[in-house]
Amino acid sequence: MVGDPAVFGVLTVSDRASTGEYEDEGGPSIVGFFEEAIASEWSHHYRIVPDNVDSISSALVEMSDDLGCDVIVTTGGTGPAVRDVTPEATESICERILPGFGEQMRSVSLQFVPTAILSRQVGGTRGKTLIFNLPGRPKAIRETIDEIWKAVPYCVDLLGGPYIDMNDEICVAFRPKSARRR
Repeated sequence: MVGDPAVFGVLTVSDRASTGEYEDEGGPSIVGFFEEAIASEWSHHYRIVPDNVDSISSALVEMSDDLGCDVIVTTGGTGPAVRDVTPEATESICERILPGFGEQMRSVSLQFVPTAILSRQVGGTRGKTLIFNLPGRPKAIRETIDEIWKAVPYCVDLLGGPYIDMNDEICVAFRPKSARRR
């Protein structure tokens, strides 16, 4: 879709934030990254849901199928705790899993904390939508999204989505030399 702005979904997964017990910091951190790093036109949809497979899955399907998000980024619910079910919900609605996303996020996080090995983040696709899970804390979100996003614009290209221009001072996206700007 040449010239169309990218549409991003931001999904915070948190029992307490979904009830208003505390203010979500993860979702706004992701939107902050978009504001700094994306040079082309874009819009976003933002939701907060509880740690529940059905709530997470429903929100992901709505953002992908109904709202037409090109990329959906989740935050929260990726650890080993009983209520952490974001990866299961993501895998249940994805048609294809892209293991490199989880592998790279854990690799990046291991540079900062040894507990990164406990993370269960995944990435995958549903139709033309790329979906991936980030950690819940703003500092960890920025450490990982700054690295992961380098591959996202080309992935969106391959899925037939809009061309995403980046602010190279924040994040330099990689595209093979053979990839042309549409």
